Amino acid sequence: MDGKITPRIILASTSPRRKELLAFLRLPFEVMPSHADESTPESWTPQQIVETLAARKAEAVVNVAAQSEEAGLVIGSDTIVVLDGLVLGKPADHADAVRMLTALQGRTHLVYTGVACLHTVTGKTLVRHRQTEVTMKPLSHEQIVAYVNTGEPSDKAGAYGIQGMGATLVESIQGCYFNVVGLPLSLLSDMLSDFGVNVLRP
Repeated sequence: MDGKITPRIILASTSPRRKELLAFLRLPFEVMPSHADESTPESWTPQQIVETLAARKAEAVVNVAAQSEEAGLVIGSDTIVVLDGLVLGKPADHADAVRMLTALQGRTHLVYTGVACLHTVTGKTLVRHRQTEVTMKPLSHEQIVAYVNTGEPSDKAGAYGIQGMGATLVESIQGCYFNVVGLPLSLLSDMLSDFGVNVLRP
């Protein structure tokens, strides 16, 4: 690819975690916030939820990005936590975060992240997802409250961030760590290669 990365890469997210993860791939990219509707029917499976929302976020940015003459590749992503088939989103408040973490403590739950890549010119679209099992330590009520008091859970699905203080709550994971953070890099790199963007290149 003679050292040049084309098309330009656009991250349809304002998440600082996804921005940091995408930077790990050492590809130039820009950020365009997506204001897509994130509501979904209760009957949808976790896979349907994350793949649809990832695509919806990317599509919301495509129309803006397409106004440029330069071809663009828009990346959208969505992450949810699932316990016993119940989707745990971002906590509504302090009490809700405590409730979620109390339900998760000492148990294994699933984290799903959907990734969508859309080309602004050709319309080519790829949508995939990845799943990771996370087992939480048995925690006391005092520990849970102390963690919630850090403020870290407020904007995170399942009310914890594995890349921060939330790492102290986790006993083990089975699968991709970056999937739990919010952007499975191994999956994304495979998807990017289908658009001619190779992360490992001469």
